[in-house]
Amino acid sequence: MLPEGTHQASHCFAFERDFVGSWRCIPLCLRRKLDLAGTKLRLNHWLALTEPERQQLVLWDDSPAALEAMATFLRERTSGMADGGVRPMAIPTAAPWQHAGSPPAELCDSAASLGHPQLPGQWTSLSELERFALCKLARPGHDHHNLEAALVEMLP
Repeated sequence: MLPEGTHQASHCFAFERDFVGSWRCIPLCLRRKLDLAGTKLRLNHWLALTEPERQQLVLWDDSPAALEAMATFLRERTSGMADGGVRPMAIPTAAPWQHAGSPPAELCDSAASLGHPQLPGQWTSLSELERFALCKLARPGHDHHNLEAALVEMLP
């Protein structure tokens, strides 16, 4: 679970530490903000940004007004890139990570297979960012290589 007082808008997990600082991958805290802003930022876009710009995006607030400003910034900043600009996407309103109800079955199955059958009982105590991270790491087609590390970090 996130330490008390941790602001989920810019929290990077310990299992992400191999790329934090160099920002060679998009951290999950920013991926959450991008989803909430309805913005699809590809890795090519991310890597074309300067390191200070990447740092700025990681530290960007996640209030609705700030997310709208971030989406505008990214549209303007990427509009002239060789691969084209960022693309709009639907803003999720009922994704499993947005509600503390119960975790998706595929996540429970993956967690149990990795030795974490307690996930369903602990789901409600996780932050939205933690639920987002677990859902993203367990989604079909993802390599799942950080899922076990995430479960160890988030579940007591």
